[in-house]
Amino acid sequence: MKKIAIVTGGCRGIGLATTRIFLDQGWQVAVVDRDRDELHAATSGLDGVLAVEADISDPEQVLRMTQETLARFGRIDALINNAGVALFSRAGKTSLQEWREVMETNLDGVFLCTQAVAPELAKTKGAIVNIASISGLRASTLRVAYGTSKAAVIHLTKQFAAELGEAGIRVNCVAPGPVRTKLAMAVHAPEIIAAYYDAIPLNRYGEAEEIAEAVVFLASDKASFISGQTLAVDGGFDATGVGLPALRRENEAI
Repeated sequence: MKKIAIVTGGCRGIGLATTRIFLDQGWQVAVVDRDRDELHAATSGLDGVLAVEADISDPEQVLRMTQETLARFGRIDALINNAGVALFSRAGKTSLQEWREVMETNLDGVFLCTQAVAPELAKTKGAIVNIASISGLRASTLRVAYGTSKAAVIHLTKQFAAELGEAGIRVNCVAPGPVRTKLAMAVHAPEIIAAYYDAIPLNRYGEAEEIAEAVVFLASDKASFISGQTLAVDGGFDATGVGLPALRRENEAI
C-alpha cells in the first residue's frame, strides 16, 4: 500500500519540491494551499496528487483538509507543515495586526494541522516534519515576527515530539537557510545576495530540492529513531557565528 503525505503550502518552492520527491519515491500526496489558481496550476498533470484548497490558520478548513485526504486515500503517513508567510519589518514598525497574521499561519497553522492529523498518524506510526527557518535559530534584522514564529515552531516540534512519541509518531523540524526561489531572487537585492554568499561557508544559496531531500528523509523509515530534532539545512550558516567571513578570507582553508 502506498504511503500518503500531506504537504501544506505545497504549490511552490520547498513544498512543491517536497511533493515531487515524495511522488518519485512512490508516495501519494495531498497538496494543500490557499492560493487556488497556483495550487491547481502546480498540481495539474501530477499523478497521485490531491489538490486541497485550504487556509491552515482556520480550524474548520484544517478539519476539511484532513477529511478530504482520508476520503481520497484512506490513510495519512506524514504531515509536512510547510505553509508560511514572510514579513520583513523593523520591530518598532511591525503592527499588531501584521504580527498576528504571521503567527496565525506560521505557528497556529502548525498547531492546528498537527492536532487534526495526529490521530491518523497514530494509526500508521507516521511522522511530522515542520519547516522552520534559520531565522528561528539566530536573530536577524527585520524579522521580529517571522523569526519569532519560526523559533516557536522549533520549540513546538519538541513539545509534540515529547507527547506524540508514545503513539509512535515522530516529530522533527527542518530549518532552511537562504534558498534560491523565485521570490527570494526577486526581493533580495544584489548586495544582500553577496552578503549571504559571504556569510554562508558553502558560499551559495540552497536549492529547494536540497531542503526537500532532508524533509522527505525525516518523514521516511530511514529516520525511524529520530524525533524532536531540528536540522539546519543552510550550507553551514548557523555554524559560523559572527565575523567569520572576514576571517575565512584572511586564512584560506585549503
